[in-house]
Amino acid sequence: MKNAILKGMLFSTILLFFACGESTDVVESGTYQGTIKEVEAAKSEIYVSTADDKTLELYFTDSTKLTRNGSSVEFSELEEGQKVEVEVEKQGKRLDPISVNIME
Repeated sequence: MKNAILKGMLFSTILLFFACGESTDVVESGTYQGTIKEVEAAKSEIYVSTADDKTLELYFTDSTKLTRNGSSVEFSELEEGQKVEVEVEKQGKRLDPISVNIME
């Protein structure tokens, strides 16, 4: 009985780990370049993979500036695989995107 309970708890822990989604990183405030790994339009969120193997999770706010070639563009312009430069501000364990520039 005890063994069955322990196996159930282990299975639940593993399931919870995988259900929580991908692992993301918190970096210091600054400017980073990378590639869009995923776009979640319903959440106004993107995941950016940097050259040093970090994954940044960025939720856009009303004040996030999104540009391409110096002009403002809509969130719908973002696509997986695009090269971007992001300026982020670290807020505890969260990264707030100040600006995102589509580089291609």
